[in-house]
Amino acid sequence: MNLEELIKILALKVKSGGENLAKEITGGYCGDLLSDVMANSKAGSIWITMQVHLNIVAIASLKEHAAIILVNNREPNEDTLKKAIGEKIPILTSELTAFELAGKLYALGIGKSE
Repeated sequence: MNLEELIKILALKVKSGGENLAKEITGGYCGDLLSDVMANSKAGSIWITMQVHLNIVAIASLKEHAAIILVNNREPNEDTLKKAIGEKIPILTSELTAFELAGKLYALGIGKSE
């Protein structure tokens, strides 16, 4: 599944990186501790977080994440959004909690072992 399909299914809002919505999603990671995300997430994953500060873009870029999804109706800070636009990192937002969103992603087959 790619980001564009996921956005339609889950009614996510695109805040940046609209030119990269054809990216394929290979997994997911849910976490707010940046050192944990950096150590354990994988390239191609969607990162679910409540963090909105500038450093999330650096982690997503370093780890080659497919996208960042901000939960609980959170919005990226202005500096975060500018950096994400510059680096073409998709930031998406959801009204769901991290728990609810992770469950929906798993039900769609994202993150399940083959």
